[in-house]
Amino acid sequence: MSRLIIVSNRVAVPDAGSKAVAAGGLAVALKEAFTAYKGLWFGWSGKITENPSSEPVIADRGRVQYAVMDLSPQDHREYYSGFANRALWPIMHYRLGLAAFSRADYAGYQRVNRIFAQALAGLIEPGDLIWVHDYHLIPLASELRGLGVSNPIGYFHHIPWPSGEVFNTLPASTELLRAVSDYDLIGLQTDSDVYNLSRNLVDELRAIPLGGGSLMVDGRRTRIRSFPIGIDVDGFRQAAERAGMNRTVRDTVAGLRTRKLLIGVDRLDYSKGVPERMEAVERFFASNPDQRGNVVFLQIAPKSRTEVPEYEQLSRDVNEVLGNINGSLGEPSWTPIQYVTKAYPRAVLAGLYRAARVGVVTPMRDGMNLVAKEYVAAQSDDDPGVLVLSKFAGAARQLPEALLVNPYDRFEVAEAIRAALYMPKAERLERWKPMFERMAREDVDWWARSYLAELEGFRTIEREPPAAAEQAR
Repeated sequence: MSRLIIVSNRVAVPDAGSKAVAAGGLAVALKEAFTAYKGLWFGWSGKITENPSSEPVIADRGRVQYAVMDLSPQDHREYYSGFANRALWPIMHYRLGLAAFSRADYAGYQRVNRIFAQALAGLIEPGDLIWVHDYHLIPLASELRGLGVSNPIGYFHHIPWPSGEVFNTLPASTELLRAVSDYDLIGLQTDSDVYNLSRNLVDELRAIPLGGGSLMVDGRRTRIRSFPIGIDVDGFRQAAERAGMNRTVRDTVAGLRTRKLLIGVDRLDYSKGVPERMEAVERFFASNPDQRGNVVFLQIAPKSRTEVPEYEQLSRDVNEVLGNINGSLGEPSWTPIQYVTKAYPRAVLAGLYRAARVGVVTPMRDGMNLVAKEYVAAQSDDDPGVLVLSKFAGAARQLPEALLVNPYDRFEVAEAIRAALYMPKAERLERWKPMFERMAREDVDWWARSYLAELEGFRTIEREPPAAAEQAR
């Protein structure tokens, strides 16, 4: 049986004695992959140590073996907080004004990818498939190729890939384009992302389109395709159905009494549009004074990347907006916006989604946004709520029956919230059913199987002789 090697920025190793893949995020998304293959999961341990070892720590957990590396404070500062999250992340999300490029950070980003490649290369066997995840590790295939690794290597990009005009503002853009083209298969969330990357490779590196999503870049083939990531629809639906027994869900529903609930759930990040969403809710109450006291908006937004200055500023901005809105609109018996920075387990979130009449998912830009899919999956099939969704989320391509909005337009979002609250049951069912059925067909298992089936086709590195490449040109 072929072995699958997953590489991600951070790896959560399950407790000893557990054969289950660690829960949460990417681990849940790759559950199907690890049932079809024996697995090795490689990446950063999440720990920062003064003198990290150059050798990974290995842990066996049933079918999955984990190999993790610590980072030094300098590596974490330059690779993770610096280039990945202060340069790449804002550029990928079209936030040029927030991008902070540093040559030292970029050197650290390259260095950590080189260290990871050197540690991983010794663990790779001839028949292995290698699947690399996300923007932290774009240069990894190039580093592995330099060490003589000829296995099929795939890459999945979980966030947007911007247009060339935006991406090329990054000083290291040409080097990163060359690096990403060393992957055999590049998976992106949407067809728009595929177009942006393909067009940029053609324009900047004179890549030759070969049809079927394949390109020839410097004599080497790469294929670029969209594989929209799904969720565990059945599992999430079952969690929502059982959540009424959870105390947090029970207390929340009891506290609402006859009020209707709007909900937003996001990691606190400027790409998610949390303060803009709060201002849209304020606009809704300003335009619909009869709904004051009758509707509550719950925003759950756990903090992240607090070591990055832009995130600390965002936290202050959100608290200022929140204070102004609740101070001006709130009453002793009613707080219009409830704001929670605590992270809740999936079972609790599923119950809260199910209790909410409206899911407000309005990122300014998002690769996919699985919260939108979780909200749809959690709904009751005889009385579903309504999803208000940003047209700039990748999920909008798969969920067109949602109320699609421009998150930059507070008035439009406010009007969509009103429409959702007043929408008759027949229309709510008409919108919800095709979204749910589509999600059930294109769930997380479908995503992993589809990607890996394509990657399996790259059992040999496809190269074209220079003369043939020149003739094609």
